[in-house]
Amino acid sequence: MLKHIKKLLERNALAVAIFITLLVTLLSLISLKGVAKINVSNSDKYGHFIAYFTLGVSWLYAFRSRFKRWLHIVALLIIFGMVLEVLQGTLTTYRTADWHDEVANASGVILAYLVSYLWFIKREN
Repeated sequence: MLKHIKKLLERNALAVAIFITLLVTLLSLISLKGVAKINVSNSDKYGHFIAYFTLGVSWLYAFRSRFKRWLHIVALLIIFGMVLEVLQGTLTTYRTADWHDEVANASGVILAYLVSYLWFIKREN
């Protein structure tokens, strides 16, 4: 069963990365009014971090055989996060741009890079 799931993910890694990108975009631009809030200090920053970590892992996995492109992917994902923050502040009246969110986004992408790099290096040895 796990081998079947692994093969399915390997064959569809790019589609999964695109889906996660669309999901992050949607969640970044829609109103979250009415969604239950978690009473944890800076909980939205944890959400940003987890979302961009997942986004980073998905794209790095989709391009797992092209290590030389990984830094480009990391840079593009960080820029993507910046663009979404600007869009939140300009296109919506219910969301605001916050540089702290961008720090959380970039941190998630960078950790995804480090974890993925260590994972693939370990698997190759």
